[in-house]
Amino acid sequence: MHHSAVPAAGATMAVVQPPLRITSRSTAEDEVWAALRAEAAAALIEEPLYAGIIQATILDQPTLAQALAYRLAHRLGDGDLARLSMRDLCLSAFEADPQAGAHAVRDLVAIRERDPTCRRYLDPFLFYKGLASLEAYRVGHWLWHQGRATLALHVQSRISEVFGCDIHPAARIGSGVFIDHATGVVIGETTVIADDVSILQSVTLGGNGKESGDRHPKIERGVLLSVGAKVLGNIRVGAGAKVAAAAVVLQDVPPHTTVAGVPARVVSRLPAGEEPALSMDQSFGYGDGI
Repeated sequence: MHHSAVPAAGATMAVVQPPLRITSRSTAEDEVWAALRAEAAAALIEEPLYAGIIQATILDQPTLAQALAYRLAHRLGDGDLARLSMRDLCLSAFEADPQAGAHAVRDLVAIRERDPTCRRYLDPFLFYKGLASLEAYRVGHWLWHQGRATLALHVQSRISEVFGCDIHPAARIGSGVFIDHATGVVIGETTVIADDVSILQSVTLGGNGKESGDRHPKIERGVLLSVGAKVLGNIRVGAGAKVAAAAVVLQDVPPHTTVAGVPARVVSRLPAGEEPALSMDQSFGYGDGI
């Protein structure tokens, strides 16, 4: 795990900035874990056929980290790496990073805040591919920085196979990140994503050719990357910017602007306090067609 502020080109890592806003729901790990357990207990009565999974995944687990490790192992374990080994691997990663619980909680709260279909923490914890992909990436990222590249790439491969989301374990991703649907999302090796970013399906954060080294995008705090957006090369998307659906971005995006088109161009400027990643407002900011 890592600090998530995005450094300026050629500069050292910037001081982490405060969040764009304080979320309306608690991000205290104990409170979110208690709420999740209460929702699980209610669901146990509501759906007896799923009771065994809910009991084993959440109610039988003493901590959020252990519940998350159990759930990821259940979904990602396979013939190459059995569920029990995958669970131990996930738990080792979470226990090694004192911020792991806080990251998971902020990611979970981000979904609850930004997805209108999400009415409780239980649903993304059990079922949402975006949350599972992101938390499993964090396991792969830890392995990568432990020098265990083979296992890290195995985790990446399983995320891609099971969830249809391809995140290189060397990428650097902050917390409070919402990956909606996750299908078709590709995040390259040297990508950096700051806190409080929202990423919709089929987004690519990729390279621009065959160059090596630092070759992937830097996404600053509060950015909204809409459906099918492609951001290619070692370019910067400034804080609070909005990349419209199907845009192809090949140059830096100024902070607090909306870019759209192929190739993408600035189509509107946003107020400095606007938070597109949190509002999920995908309009262009001017006459939006018909």
